[in-house]
Formats: sequence, structure tokens, C-alpha cells
Amino acid sequence: MKVLAVYPGTFDPIHYGHMDIAQRAALLFDQLVLAIYDRPLKNLVFSPAERLALVTEAVDGMKLANVKVTLFGGLTVQYCRSVGATVMVRGLRVFSDFEHEFRIALANRRLAPEIDTVSLITNEEHSFISSSSVREIASLGGDVSSLVPPHVQTALKRRFRELGDDGAGVVPMTALRD
Repeated sequence: MKVLAVYPGTFDPIHYGHMDIAQRAALLFDQLVLAIYDRPLKNLVFSPAERLALVTEAVDGMKLANVKVTLFGGLTVQYCRSVGATVMVRGLRVFSDFEHEFRIALANRRLAPEIDTVSLITNEEHSFISSSSVREIASLGGDVSSLVPPHVQTALKRRFRELGDDGAGVVPMTALRD
């Protein structure tokens, strides 16, 4: 039996933590789909097409033959059903992620009992990385080279140069500029 898994996310932008989870999931499942959500309720820096290109380049660089990248909309469990996936992969970084992911997994289980959620704990070196912190650091001109692949760093620099002084206003800030 071939097992198809879906690793959904906004990937805005993809970072080394995402890539760690994708690489490890690709070893566990016969086929893995990195499914980029096209309409999240978040402030995004990159369009769906841009995120698709950035994720595709990152996956191509990992040389994972059993990984496919695509866009999707609607409920994640509906997308999983449409491609025949029986597993949804999620990443856990810190303890607070568990509660959030636990609730999502229970809701998804209620909607689609035939689809299991498998949570992978990221490597310790990536546990502090989130797309929102990457966006914030990049918007303030910080160095994200240890957080994202070079092509993503280039895309972030280009995007925030395009946005100019308003760039930091597009990204919700935490406390990194204090």
C-alpha cells in the first residue's frame, strides 16, 4: 500500500524549519505533497504564485524525488481527500504549537476520520524559526541567511525594497525591533 501525505501551510516564506519537516516526512511516506494554501487569513508578503515558486525551488534543491508542490484552497481535509491522501503532516516547534495543532487535528478528525495527522517535532536548531519572525527580521533589514535558503533571502530583500519605507508596516511586529 502506498501512503500519500500532505504537508499543508502558507509557507510565507518557506524556511529551514519547513524544509526539515518536509525532508523527514519524505522519508516516512511514499509520496509527500507540500500544499500551499492560497487564501489564508493572514498578512502575506508573497502571492500564491510567488510562494509556489519559492517552495518549488527549495524542494528541487533538496532533491526529493517523492515530493510534489502545489497550491490549494478550501478545507485542508477536502484537499487531502481530492488527492487521495490518508495522512496530514504538521510540524511542531515549541510547546505552545502543540495545543494549537492538537485542536486543529481534532477538528480535522471530526471532519475526515479517515485522514490521520502526524506531527513531527522540528530539529532543535530550527525550533525558534517561524515565517512571521523571518518576515519581521527581513522587513527591518536583518540578516535571515541562517533561516532561509539563499533564493528566499533574495526574494525577501527584493520585496521589502519594493515596499520601501512601508515594508515594515505590512508585517505585524512582535518585539524584535525593541
